[in-house]
Amino acid sequence: MRSPFFGNMEQAQLPGHFALQNSKMLRVHLNGDVLARQGSMVAFQGQMDFDYEGSGGVGRFLKKALTGEGVPTMRVKGQGLLFLAHDADDIHLFYLENETLTVNGANILAWDAHLQSDIQRVQGAGIAAGGLFNTTLSGTGWVAITAHGTPVMLDTGRAPTFVDGQSAICWSAGLHVGVNRTIKAGALIGRGSGEAMQLAFQGQGFVLVQASEGPTVPTHTH
Repeated sequence: MRSPFFGNMEQAQLPGHFALQNSKMLRVHLNGDVLARQGSMVAFQGQMDFDYEGSGGVGRFLKKALTGEGVPTMRVKGQGLLFLAHDADDIHLFYLENETLTVNGANILAWDAHLQSDIQRVQGAGIAAGGLFNTTLSGTGWVAITAHGTPVMLDTGRAPTFVDGQSAICWSAGLHVGVNRTIKAGALIGRGSGEAMQLAFQGQGFVLVQASEGPTVPTHTH
């Protein structure tokens, strides 16, 4: 699995039809079709059509309904340059080579239309992590992931790795994923660290970690 360094303008010259226009905007050299997050198009040059993409069958529709996982998707067809972005989030690119990537659906920006997608329970996390489900993308092709803040990629083969569940946005399939609990007595009387549970990763691979626990929800004033 190749993960080109993001934020480097030299990446615009990488082979293939996904490239970073800058750290917050994806450029797709389109000659056919691509799947992308609904509403993520910010500009295009050429001739393109934008269509709602269904859930991929009854089974996938039910998985989305039951788990809340997945991302509203559109299919873009045509020829030219397509520019995608989402909330000015940072973008990280992966090129899968007959591999599988496990991704938080909310962080998917775009992917090659021929990649296979599914919704699966995160093995090892289970009910203890709130019944965590993620989207899997498999095959050979490009995937663009968004991150709230510039992410870091951690090599899980170097040491046991622990990440906040909202900060772990994608990881290589095949890792052993569990739950690490750090509840201490102080947490029971209001003096805890606020970091009582994390996802634990072991095995050869990586996990991509965003620089926050997700966008802050504005405080209601009424």
